[in-house]
Amino acid sequence: MLKIRYQNAVSLLKLATPLIINNLAIAGIQFTDAVMSGRLGSRELAAVAVGGSVWFLVFQFYNGLMMAISPIVARLYGAKQAALIGRYTRQACCLSLVAGIFVIFIMQTYVISIMNIIGIDPEFRHLVVDYLKAIIFGAPGIFLFLVFRYTTEGIGYTRPVMYASLIALVLNVFFNYVFMFGNFGSPALGVLGCGMASAISMWLVFCFLSLYVYFDSRYKHLNIFSLISAFRLSIMQEILRLGVPISITVTAEAGLFSAVSIMIGTLGTQITGAHQIALNVVTTMFMIPLGISAAITVKVGQALGSKDMKTARLSGSTGIIMCAFFMFLSACCLLIFRQYIVNLYTTDILIKEMAMSLLLVAAVFQIVDGIQIGAAGALRGYKDTKIPMFINIISYWALAFPLSYIVGIVYKLPPNYIWCGFIVGLSVAACLLTWRFNRVSKKHIIQVV
Repeated sequence: MLKIRYQNAVSLLKLATPLIINNLAIAGIQFTDAVMSGRLGSRELAAVAVGGSVWFLVFQFYNGLMMAISPIVARLYGAKQAALIGRYTRQACCLSLVAGIFVIFIMQTYVISIMNIIGIDPEFRHLVVDYLKAIIFGAPGIFLFLVFRYTTEGIGYTRPVMYASLIALVLNVFFNYVFMFGNFGSPALGVLGCGMASAISMWLVFCFLSLYVYFDSRYKHLNIFSLISAFRLSIMQEILRLGVPISITVTAEAGLFSAVSIMIGTLGTQITGAHQIALNVVTTMFMIPLGISAAITVKVGQALGSKDMKTARLSGSTGIIMCAFFMFLSACCLLIFRQYIVNLYTTDILIKEMAMSLLLVAAVFQIVDGIQIGAAGALRGYKDTKIPMFINIISYWALAFPLSYIVGIVYKLPPNYIWCGFIVGLSVAACLLTWRFNRVSKKHIIQVV
């Protein structure tokens, strides 16, 4: 059994490695945005922190919706029905284009009102608006990119996603250098330039991945570009039926972090800057189990498509253990190296002290964070999305956020106390999602027997 589990772990890791690199590259974009905006000043760092949190909430909601493509494609691929995959890709592309245009309209029209309602500190509120009005033009491009990303993930070929994200990282740094600081003849646009750089990078990375899929022979049998199909209500309903609960599930977690970031944005520039640094570090650490989680979804989905229920359960349980192990290593790194990490972001003594105290809290919830994302990935492979949705809503919004709000806004305690809400929410989610995976995976095996 140990040998089989080891072989399964190696197979998972091979599939997950490009996805981990992809996620680290995405975290690298957030890291470079934070570092480069921090060089402009504390107001600019805070503006990118809050603006990035708002944009990430929008992006993550749609990202969750498109995650439905991965288990659908994996099932079809495992069942030797690859020729049907193109139908789902084309319908998802239509949905992404419409959604991207809609998001641009909403944000351009109401972003100032939204910032006023939230109560972002007036000292840097105008900078947040500038950032959001620029980055939002990348929405259609990155939404379309997600379709091709989850299609290629679903067939188990993850390297193109890695290549695309590494290109995006390089482009984002380059365009930040040009637009933020005024190089190569461009005016120095500061935070506005940071948003522009991200938007341009989003469109270019979509162009790269779509062209890769178009020209690579591995995708020919998927019939993605061979037909121009009309709107198919049944396919769209399947994507939405599976994707909406996933979207709510991932947004519940990402929304918690974004909501706390926005809430902290009302407390002042230095607190916001410290929170952004700590959150950026934690997000980077999280990219490893997040990549493994995506690989778990594919492995479980393909095993179920080929009617191998025991392998599906084994892939899920092995993946959860791997996620927990990597987050244990992450916790150790935070405890040992947090001072050196914070020094990379800022020279402000007060921000440094607050950021290090937040990273100490983060070390506590690393392992449960790994467990919950591993279990969530396994459940997506089973197309079990409704119960996990309710679990995340309860864990993060009925428990974690009210606790953070009471501590931060009502009692006005330091930010490290606010982060204790994360510990509660992630711990409850980890326990309930693991219980759900155990129940669902056993049920599938019993049904076959």
